[in-house]
Amino acid sequence: MNESVSLKVRVQKLGTALSNMVMPNIPILIAWGVLTMFFIPDGFTPNATFAAMVTPMLVYLIPVMIGYTGGKNIYDHRGGVVGALATFGAILATATSAVGGLNGKANVPMILGAMILGPLGGWVIKKIDQVIQPRVKAGLEMLVNNFSAGLVGFGLALFAVKVVGPVVAWLTDVMGHGVDFLVSAHLIPLANIFIEPAKILFLNNAINQGILSPLGIQQAAEHGKSLLFLLEANPGPGLGILLAFMFFGKGSAKATAPGAVIIQFIGGIHEIYFPYVMMKPALFFAVIAGGVSGTLTNNLLGSGLQAPASPGSIIAITGMASGKAAGGFANVLCVWAGILVAAIVSFLVAAFILRRDKSMTDDTFEAAQAGVASEKATSKGQAVATTNNENADFAGIKHIIFACDAGMGSSAMGASILRNKVKEAGLAASIDTTNVAIANLQAGADTIVVTQHELAARAAGMAPGAVRYEVSNFLSSPVYDEIIDKLTGEAPSAEAAPAVVGSSTDFHKEIDLNTIDEVVFAHDAAHMGSATMGKATMNEIFKVQEIKIPVSEVEFVGLASFNAPNIMIVTTKDFTAKAEEVAPNAQHLSVDSLITAPEFTEMVGRLKN
Repeated sequence: MNESVSLKVRVQKLGTALSNMVMPNIPILIAWGVLTMFFIPDGFTPNATFAAMVTPMLVYLIPVMIGYTGGKNIYDHRGGVVGALATFGAILATATSAVGGLNGKANVPMILGAMILGPLGGWVIKKIDQVIQPRVKAGLEMLVNNFSAGLVGFGLALFAVKVVGPVVAWLTDVMGHGVDFLVSAHLIPLANIFIEPAKILFLNNAINQGILSPLGIQQAAEHGKSLLFLLEANPGPGLGILLAFMFFGKGSAKATAPGAVIIQFIGGIHEIYFPYVMMKPALFFAVIAGGVSGTLTNNLLGSGLQAPASPGSIIAITGMASGKAAGGFANVLCVWAGILVAAIVSFLVAAFILRRDKSMTDDTFEAAQAGVASEKATSKGQAVATTNNENADFAGIKHIIFACDAGMGSSAMGASILRNKVKEAGLAASIDTTNVAIANLQAGADTIVVTQHELAARAAGMAPGAVRYEVSNFLSSPVYDEIIDKLTGEAPSAEAAPAVVGSSTDFHKEIDLNTIDEVVFAHDAAHMGSATMGKATMNEIFKVQEIKIPVSEVEFVGLASFNAPNIMIVTTKDFTAKAEEVAPNAQHLSVDSLITAPEFTEMVGRLKN
């Protein structure tokens, strides 16, 4: 058992390291994908001048930036410089562009080489500095530092030209032929048997960033698109799970599923559906069936993406599938077909499992959320880090940082939720709220660090002097209200129920739904997503309670047409005054969050009573 846990820990750490090299450079991959979409000879708007950037960006810029990032993660900018130098040597081992190649082989995007040489360069210069720097005489530091880094980079570049570059090119060629065989034999869908559980068990980064993305980039360069970009990013399996809970779930899992659909399918935050699967492990069969069927559909139809879709949102996937070189709108339809098939199969299997289930209670989902965090922490061999926040100086807090593996996705959403609470408490002028990747975490005694349970021990090691809080779910935690109470010096009520993200104890006014003929979610142009999610949540509540009141959403420019006393307009507190000004005769409900507002169920309760 210990050996299996140890292997799992090693794979997860490898995945995190690979992700920390690739994720910060995803914008470059997207830019490269857009270039190929428009300007290559088969693009929408061919342009030889702009198309000249495509090959150098793929062969040089992307690997060098990944190598730099890998070295920087080991040893700051100095390690990044050496890592970039070493990576450049590997690139020259196979490049056949204008500067000339060394062995006559076709260009091989040296992504794998960058993932090896970047961290290696950072590690080597770090160890050399530890030996040399204590012995350098005063006044010679800059000279020695510059020459040591330059010479180490020079040596690693030569090593990369002769050894690493050719070896990686050979391995890439072997793996590429293997993938081509699996695709041509229609066996590639079997990969999802491992990929779908790996996503939920947090092993996906090692698979996606270490294998699929590098091979996919090479395939896309040769064929205009790659199926490999869809193996892990396909949102269909998760969508099917969430839809099954919408129709056949129970308790809070059923109530939260509609909002989770928007976050997962449109926002691309796949981890939102992980607790739904973990609360009923038989649902692993549903996501596996969905993944295999979706990939098989894409394989048979010959669909693929031009570049990685990150995050795995339907919007990003559609954008990366629509290039002319990839097949244009026909390819988009094929990709959508793969997503639709995956969602339908996952939904049918999950629905069968949920309808036969007699064990789930209203508390199962909350227990599953905590279980996901606990399982993840155990699998990484991490104990929960203890904190000593009772003695912390909250009066001196200037920063709040949310830290997660990649510094994106759910941590950004958690930071947004707490940022709004800080603003409502009148603390925004003195306290900023941000999110970062855990690898880049730097915090002192003037900072509150919020992490998920599984990263608590790592955060404790990287920021021992900070005030640290742990949550099981960035999107919903009573810890946020506790933090605000500490910052404002207010003692939490002993009789208060556990806080829910977006909860509000002060109603703008009680609204009787008996007098309401329509509910409208009002928003500005920048907040259409949250209004759409709020609308979905309200519709689901009304559907369950059999309330026949239509729900819509509208921008403020069109709100004047809803200026009537039988209309209820829902806004966040930041926009309530504006909504009242535009539609003074309507009834207004002001909430902290359009997505998870307890006021919705309170109104329904009053109507039912």
